[in-house]
Amino acid sequence: MSFGLTNAPAFFMYMMNSVFMNELDKFVVVFIDDILIYSKNEKEHEEHLRVVLTRLREHKLYAKFSKCAFAGYYRRFIKDFSKIAKPMTSLTKKNAKFVWGPKCEDGFRELNKLLTTAPVLAQPDVTKPFDVYCDASGQGLGCVLMQEGRVIAYASRQLRKHEANYPTHDLELAAVVHALKIWRHYLLGNTCHIYTDHKSLKYIFTQPELNMRQRRWLELIKDYDLEIHYHPGKANVVADALSRRAHCNVIEARPTARVICWEMDEIEMPTEQLVELYSLIIEPTIKDLVIIAQKQDPGMAHIREGIDEEKKACFTLDDQGVLWFNNRLVVPKDMELRKKILDEAHTSVLTMHPGSNKMYQDLKQKFWWTRMKREIAKYVSECDVCKRVKADHLKPGGMLQPLNIPAWKWEDIHMDFMVGLPRTQKGYDSIWVIIDRFTKSAHFLPVKTVYRANTYAELYIAKIVSLHGVPRTITSDRGSFAYNNGYREELEYGSFRGLIRRRCRTPLNRSEHGERVTFGPDLVTQAEEQVKFIQSNLKSAQSRQKSYSDRRRRPLVFEKGDHVYLRVSPMKRVHRFGVKGKLAPRYVGPFKITEKCGPVAYRLELPPHLAAVHDVFHVSQLKKCLRVPEEEVNMSQVQIEPDLTYEARPIKILDQKQRSTRRNTVNFYKVQ
Repeated sequence: MSFGLTNAPAFFMYMMNSVFMNELDKFVVVFIDDILIYSKNEKEHEEHLRVVLTRLREHKLYAKFSKCAFAGYYRRFIKDFSKIAKPMTSLTKKNAKFVWGPKCEDGFRELNKLLTTAPVLAQPDVTKPFDVYCDASGQGLGCVLMQEGRVIAYASRQLRKHEANYPTHDLELAAVVHALKIWRHYLLGNTCHIYTDHKSLKYIFTQPELNMRQRRWLELIKDYDLEIHYHPGKANVVADALSRRAHCNVIEARPTARVICWEMDEIEMPTEQLVELYSLIIEPTIKDLVIIAQKQDPGMAHIREGIDEEKKACFTLDDQGVLWFNNRLVVPKDMELRKKILDEAHTSVLTMHPGSNKMYQDLKQKFWWTRMKREIAKYVSECDVCKRVKADHLKPGGMLQPLNIPAWKWEDIHMDFMVGLPRTQKGYDSIWVIIDRFTKSAHFLPVKTVYRANTYAELYIAKIVSLHGVPRTITSDRGSFAYNNGYREELEYGSFRGLIRRRCRTPLNRSEHGERVTFGPDLVTQAEEQVKFIQSNLKSAQSRQKSYSDRRRRPLVFEKGDHVYLRVSPMKRVHRFGVKGKLAPRYVGPFKITEKCGPVAYRLELPPHLAAVHDVFHVSQLKKCLRVPEEEVNMSQVQIEPDLTYEARPIKILDQKQRSTRRNTVNFYKVQ
């Protein structure tokens, strides 16, 4: 400027007045580079904005891009500002591709909402101690400065590139250091209490070994009069202070128009601001509900009248007329109230479905009612989530049911498939195992998994029926078998000898040709004796096996019309994307029993999406449902396979981040 810096403000003011000569004092006020636009309503304000911006463009007056920052100035008024603005600030990084996605749009709208409805913060009092709540995550650092339960300021920032590789301990300590630096003018020289959900920070001053970063930060921390406290994450003290304290009200400022003179009610003038005060409505606690129910229950009045009797010496009344039993609050016979207490102690996010004994031990310290332990046990036994998720600690249900002993060779057979084998030159990749239940002799037929039913039928007739005839029964027990020349305990000799009536020639007895075979009537007699001998041994073996098996089982019987849960198991694959351990569902259902197919088998009424699953199940796979849920359980997220297994698949990707190492960059995905 040729006129120099001294005259620059005056000349610039003259230029701005010349530009807005027609709009001045109508809806525009100008002071150097600040332009104030005022209007009567929103529609009029939009028109005034359009006029002002058009006027600036006509005279080639543009805002400097580096100074176009507005929301960041108010970050101290907005909780989690850096987290909300992260999708937008990531677009301003060097060499970053500008793509305005849904996350950016949601963050932009959220900031607009918070900027227009930001709560009024409390004024700090330097004569009182301060409370600082710090937390850190994989995205950024967050802090809240409070005093007597009132919020004074928020502070947050995103993690820098090198901080993303910090261990958890250093990240949590970095949040504390960030709070001390940004609020140094408040905290230096005053007493402050630091609250963090990382317990090891409580002992930072007494730790014998610290790295160089921690030592540097410790020198800064020692300048403050502070004390570090641990509070668990589930305590959420900051959220409680903002949403539950009655004196911490939300104050919201809104522009409005008010009548300033009743005699001239036709004239309305806009006031500066109208401050509206909102107080949160706090729901009554369970204790308050119990006290109210005591006053309304006639049974409690009867106890109050006879409280001086010796039989009711355990009951006491306090100054407010509340009835106690051995320092425990008496709960009246209100089933809805009792259910609410049980729900709070069992299904809330802080209890996580405890067992009946643990739940009783927790509740009996505060409440009392008759048959309390029995009601708790009944409540837990009917919990649908516990039935489907918790593991069984009882013996499997259903006693062993041996098959009938065959009367002759190859009248009753077993069959199964061995799959997943290496493919041969002829394309065979499976073995079809067919075994005689009487002699335990077997045939091993090479097959292909692509065979259809008619191919298996032709092969069965050619290889089995042509040698042994048509069997009476066929059973598939999904077992694995080996060649049958070995000693069988239930036969007291090998399967080959039971079928051919001589020993099998092997490399160990190559010179032996087996025992001489008897001909004529003696052959029939010898065969009958051999069959009776095998049947006797099979009966003894089955009896012995049943006695051993029944020791580890318990009798379990259901009736037609009962509802039961069905046991499922996760596939043994990568479990990173699925629910692990105790949270994995062990049962699905409940389903209705439509038929009893045998001593230990039941037919279930399955939904249409489980049509591929065979509907007959062993009793050990079932668990009785004591109370059918009122709402139908959604099973769409668990895809049950025909072998009663399921694979937990990711539903959607929630978040993504990158961690840089010295050599490469690793992508991490958070899935649901």
